[in-house]
Amino acid sequence: MWDIQTMRIGLISDTHIPEAMPQLWPQAHAAFVGCDAILHAGDIYDISVIDELHLVAPTWACRGNGDDGSSGRDVQPDHPQLAEHWIQELGGLRIGLTHHLPIPEMKHYGVATALERHFGADHGLDVCIYGDTHVEHISTVAGVLCVNPGSPTYPHNLEVQFGTVGYLDIVDNGDGPSAEASIWRLTETSVEPFDWDTWGRPW
Repeated sequence: MWDIQTMRIGLISDTHIPEAMPQLWPQAHAAFVGCDAILHAGDIYDISVIDELHLVAPTWACRGNGDDGSSGRDVQPDHPQLAEHWIQELGGLRIGLTHHLPIPEMKHYGVATALERHFGADHGLDVCIYGDTHVEHISTVAGVLCVNPGSPTYPHNLEVQFGTVGYLDIVDNGDGPSAEASIWRLTETSVEPFDWDTWGRPW
């Protein structure tokens, strides 16, 4: 039996608007047209980014360190689609959204500990979307698919340039839902699959 895609979720993080640029690349908005939802993993810097993405698809965002006044930046106001952390039930899976996960794991602080701290001991997550590093990454840790879509504006903490976004595709072949993540790089006109051999940075 063929897999049947039930949901596509757009993934984005570390937009840094308007510090990086006045508005988010239009290619990023266009990449999410047709998505069922969008998850922003923090360091938004201006709440209007959430509202603009929400016009494309239902959007939830979490606060990053840069949204709470770090380095003299403005503290972002409360917003119904913004929280410190989220757990959303999407496509039959439990998906967590937070700004930071310790990937690579540290000796005394790993992913399992961070998930428990952010979401509680009984979180039951299938997937966790995170950001902070500006480096795209996909791995399964402690039984949870962990996805960092990177940054669309400051990829790898470099100067402003076309960066990355991601997709989380949830499929169900009759045996229950499963998730597959992918990273896409913005181009002058659209997005293209991320070339891990050329652009990927090893830890």
